[in-house]
Parts: sequence; structure tokens; C-alpha cells
Amino acid sequence: MSIQINGAAKRIGLALSGGGFRAAAFHLGVMRQLAALGLLDKLDLLTCVSGGSIAGATVALNWTKPDKLDLLDQYLRTKSIAVSSVLGGVIDPFSSRIEKLAESYDTHLFQGRKMSSLSGGPRIYLNATNLATGNLFFFVAGGGKDTEMGEHELGVASATSFPISHAVAASSAFPPVFPPLRLDPAVYPHASDVDYVTLTDGGVYDNMGVNPLLRDRNALDYVIVSDGGKPFAIDNRPTESGAIVLKEGLNIMMEQVRGLEFDRLQHRHLAGKGPKPMWFSIDSRIGEAQAGDAAFASAIDTNLRKLSSEEMAVLTRHGAALVKARITQYAPELLAP
Repeated sequence: MSIQINGAAKRIGLALSGGGFRAAAFHLGVMRQLAALGLLDKLDLLTCVSGGSIAGATVALNWTKPDKLDLLDQYLRTKSIAVSSVLGGVIDPFSSRIEKLAESYDTHLFQGRKMSSLSGGPRIYLNATNLATGNLFFFVAGGGKDTEMGEHELGVASATSFPISHAVAASSAFPPVFPPLRLDPAVYPHASDVDYVTLTDGGVYDNMGVNPLLRDRNALDYVIVSDGGKPFAIDNRPTESGAIVLKEGLNIMMEQVRGLEFDRLQHRHLAGKGPKPMWFSIDSRIGEAQAGDAAFASAIDTNLRKLSSEEMAVLTRHGAALVKARITQYAPELLAP
């Protein structure tokens, strides 16, 4: 799916961050703009986290359909799953909250399809965090390669028959709202090394999903990082509440990881060891289509509730404007016929 530039094949990767339905709608705008520029179907790699996994898996599953982006649009406008998933798991003795979350994704988006069903699109990583080892844990399919799950320390195993809904649920299981997804050795054989593994939101490790972009075997020439996550904001009335302090502590750590990943991309590229990076965050005013879009978009909460028409309009417009601005500035050669 590479693109030809001056007679040479070039490979493009796209990272879709976490950030709930807000991020998914922001990424939808990015993908709509890439489609308008003739670049979406030329992507070689998608790497997704949490809300980005909802968007990425939905589009990748329907990759050959002309309405693949419209399906995601309709879902984000009409479905709210956070409350039902939490409460349903509390009162149902036979299903946990994470199972309820997976069931909701399956009902509305994936209809029982397995990871092997993603084989028709680009290589796609759905990223989670392994609480047993502290590593990135990925579910990967597509791109004409094997369908696998695992991590660099414990190893990889076949994920051909693993449900897409469970991979997306693991990637978007934000603590403490959702408990982690447990994988026993019967499902992931390498789990026997630690009895079992538990997977939580991929944003705990890296909310932007940058790691797969830099794997040597992916050998990308360009990477686009769409960051729809929560930017850290100064609070002029800081709290002393223990629970809120813990939450803000996690936000600070995620902000530090975010900055380090941006630096990592830039350093690799300048050292001649990595692809040309283009990144943008939801709170960026540089390139916004209308004054106030960045402030409005970044003020929307990051849960899993349906979005209003106004929210969808601003989020998709803002994502589209930012990705076009970055490509125009840093990789105009991608815009050539």
C-alpha cells in the first residue's frame, strides 16, 4: 500500500491516540482528510490506543467498503457505552465490567469477528499494557503478515481466533473504571511464565502508540501522530483529596511520556534512524480551521458517551485541518499527484 514519490516506494504509518470517543472523532476527521488527499488507502501501518483502537479497528475491519468512515461516524453519534458497561458488570454475577465493555463493542461494531478479519487492510496494532511485565502488549493483524498477540519479553502467539472486541476492550480499559482483561495460558501460551497476564488501557504505557512506528521491521518513511488525548492543564485550585491527587499524578506521568515520545520520534529522524514525523495534539491552534476549534475540542471530556452534532463537527473539522497543515508544512511531497 506504499505511495510512489519520485519513482520510489515510500511507506506511511498513522498513530491514533487514546482519549475516548473524543479522540475517535478527532481521528475520524484526520482519516477523512487523508482520504480526501488520496493518502488513506496508501497507509502501510495503523497503531492504535484506547479510543484510537475503537476508530482504527472499525475502519480496518471495513477497509474495502466505501462507507468505512461513515460507519464510525454513525457509531460515535449514537452510542454511549461507559455507564451501561460499568453498571451492567456490577449487577451481573456472570460477567465483569470489562466483559460488558467487550460485549458492547461486539454488538455495535464487530459482530463476533476475529482478529483474522482485519487481514484485508494495512498492518494494524491494537495496543494495551501488560500489568504483569509493565510492557506494551499488542494485538496485530493485516498487511499480509501473521495475526499475532504478545510483547517483546514474554513472546508472541497466534491471535487468529481472538475476538476484535476483546482486543479493543483491553486497549481501552481505562483504570479504575474498567478492570484489566485477563489472559490465561489457554489463550496466550506465554502467560504460563507468569501464571497469567492482565491487560489494561494502552495509554498507561504510551497513550499515542508510538512504539510500533519505530520498529525496524516496519521500516516506515513517514509517520503521522494524531494525539486526541487529554492535554495537561494548569489548575489554579489544586486539590488535596487523595483520590484526585492519584488521578492527577497519573495525568502528569502520561504527559511526561507524551513529551518523551515526541522527542524520541524527532531524535530518531534527525539521527537518520527513523521516519519523518508529523504530529499534532488536539489543543493545537496552529493550523486550526476556525478560531476557537482547539479550545472547544480539547474541552470535551474523554469518556465513552455519544457526541453531539456540534462536537462531531468541531472534532472532525479540527483533526482534518491539523493533519493537512502538518503535511503541507513538513511533507508537501505527499500531496503531489
